[in-house]
Amino acid sequence: MDVKTLCLGMLSFGEACGYDLKKRFEALFRHFYSAGYGSIYPALAELADAGLVTCHSVPQEGRPERKVYRITEAGRRQFDEALRTTRPQHKLRSEFLAMIYFAELMQPERLDEVLDERLRELRESEAHIAGLQQAFDAAVPVGVRFVAGFGAALARVAAEYIEQNRHMLSSAGAARAPARRRRTGQPVDLMGTSA
Repeated sequence: MDVKTLCLGMLSFGEACGYDLKKRFEALFRHFYSAGYGSIYPALAELADAGLVTCHSVPQEGRPERKVYRITEAGRRQFDEALRTTRPQHKLRSEFLAMIYFAELMQPERLDEVLDERLRELRESEAHIAGLQQAFDAAVPVGVRFVAGFGAALARVAAEYIEQNRHMLSSAGAARAPARRRRTGQPVDLMGTSA
């Protein structure tokens, strides 16, 4: 789903301004989907141009008027169609994993720094979601509860995996492969397919 579709989905729960939607992305979606003002406001403008949302201005004292968006019936139909036809792929893009793939090329101190930072982020994410879950009341939709629990479980399991397996990336092991490459001048067969 793209940002426009997710905005329609969030607006199906009630009207909101761009700031509100950004906060929902930060609070509820941060463990699986990021969107900033640079993508939310253009998405809302396109949705309004297409007649999928309406917009009205709300005066604010000492500040610019706030634009509040509401989903239209056409927007609800479009979101329903997206729910029926979207293939629910689970994509993962991780700069952390991309870096760790090359762990044997990293200085041991940098490797420890990267691992520690990722652990900190995962524990913060788990705590953030737990705080949200404690604030949930009976009106919170079941899908929101499920996604929050899923995010907390992913963060917990990922942190546990790093803690239990970081020894695989120890400085002694990380130093061997580059030294071997330097000595032999030969690339290491990463797939284990050499004869």
